[in-house]
Amino acid sequence: MPENAQPHAVIPAADLQLSAQSPQWRVFAAAAAGASLVARPLRVIEAAGIYVDLSMQRHSSALAQAGLALLQARDVLGARAALFAPGAPDAAHGRYPVLRAGYGAHPEEQCDIEVEIEYARMLEFVRELDRGGACPAVLYLGGGAGQWALRLALQAFGGPAQRRQLRFVSGGDAAALHEALAGLDPRRTLVVAASRGFEPSETLDNARAAIDWLRRAGIDDVSAHLVAVTGNESAARALGVAAARVFRLPSWLQPRHELWSVGALPVALALGVDMLKALRSGAAAMDQHFLQAAPAVNAPMQMALAAVANTSAMHWPTHALAVYSARLAALPACVQQLEMTLAGRAPASLPAYPVVWSPAGAPGPGAFFEWLHRAPAGAPVDFIAGLDEYPASPPAHRALLANCLAQREALLRGLPAGPGQPAAGGGRPSTLVVLRQVDPRAVGALLALYEHKAFVQAALWGAALGGADQAQACQRLAQDIARQLAVPPAAGPVDWGHDSSTAFWIDRYREQGGAGAAAGRTA
Repeated sequence: MPENAQPHAVIPAADLQLSAQSPQWRVFAAAAAGASLVARPLRVIEAAGIYVDLSMQRHSSALAQAGLALLQARDVLGARAALFAPGAPDAAHGRYPVLRAGYGAHPEEQCDIEVEIEYARMLEFVRELDRGGACPAVLYLGGGAGQWALRLALQAFGGPAQRRQLRFVSGGDAAALHEALAGLDPRRTLVVAASRGFEPSETLDNARAAIDWLRRAGIDDVSAHLVAVTGNESAARALGVAAARVFRLPSWLQPRHELWSVGALPVALALGVDMLKALRSGAAAMDQHFLQAAPAVNAPMQMALAAVANTSAMHWPTHALAVYSARLAALPACVQQLEMTLAGRAPASLPAYPVVWSPAGAPGPGAFFEWLHRAPAGAPVDFIAGLDEYPASPPAHRALLANCLAQREALLRGLPAGPGQPAAGGGRPSTLVVLRQVDPRAVGALLALYEHKAFVQAALWGAALGGADQAQACQRLAQDIARQLAVPPAAGPVDWGHDSSTAFWIDRYREQGGAGAAAGRTA
């Protein structure tokens, strides 16, 4: 913690959410409406190998001062200090920076020591497998918010040279599991079941199916092929996972931050322990920037202030990401999990938490930019690119980077009329995030940048994590419907208590024999 950091001040319950009536908000909103979008002056912040160019966001001296006043009124600096300080993790964010701070950052805290010991145990497990050359294939069973950062790392740095083949299965689609198993040798495959509590049961069901697959291959001791990453050790042991192969997730850890914990096991298995160290190192460097930099030159804080201005003051309902690197194509899903997960308790009196979206592919089809340029709604954009990504093919990378810069400038300045097309008026704000090199350290820093941006947005809007109860309610409803789908047709018509459409599809599934097949499998 910086020497001048103040103890975290508790915001009164009545002020937990940002109000349209607060004087600081009214000054900030008025300053945003009156600020300029002329790309002057140049505003580039460099941190941890990443450049954040905010020159094409609204800016004025009045808006800069109003932003600092809003940060102070919402006690963002106090919240930041609490995020890094020793103490019990908060429910919404879980003090995620401690996961990459390293052993001994807070030696007085038992929870930190336990987390680091568990992480070290996971790394040693991977090293032992590497020494023996065991299990060249990994079947990873797990979904949820945590999978996207894993996919990002594997997409960015995997490929033919990776240590082990890795196949993902998330959700309850039996076809996906069947496809993932195709071509794998059960005797040379490690099955990783990753689930915080094995509820809902999709991962548990997939794990049981994978265990059956191992046994059908004549493997008597399936425990040698099983690993679990979970907060529910008893459920993992009930599956047949040996105690030494259960890696425990801390109860306070939010799924969207699992890459920094034992949840990174599949990345270590596929890409090696050194890859995790580099990712962590980059994230820790961005942590230090976020913790130490003054608000005016603090990249996550300034990105969050721009987002609040665009969403709550200028009423842009969505936020687009244009990723100019195929290796970073999974980044939008990571950002969606970081930002949209926190929208459950957005302030009632202000627009907050825009829909984060991005086209498939990098940098996306022409229709994506056509809409951004010409649609009346439009959207602010984060452009993400690498400065020196492909040294072996400089002309191709120059063309890609030139397209990125051109699209961004055109969104600001507009496009002239063309045959059959009206002029595009411009005036669309954007932020350019440039990685000096697309390497593991920079990708770790990039993820931490967006983690901290989401944290500051939550502190400004006062929107703590609020979606878990709703998600659990939907899971319980799905479990009820699953039981109803399994009722055999011989039971006759049943009043399910659902709406007419849901009841129709339950009965249609039963009539077509799905329930009978399910009953047969259960038997």
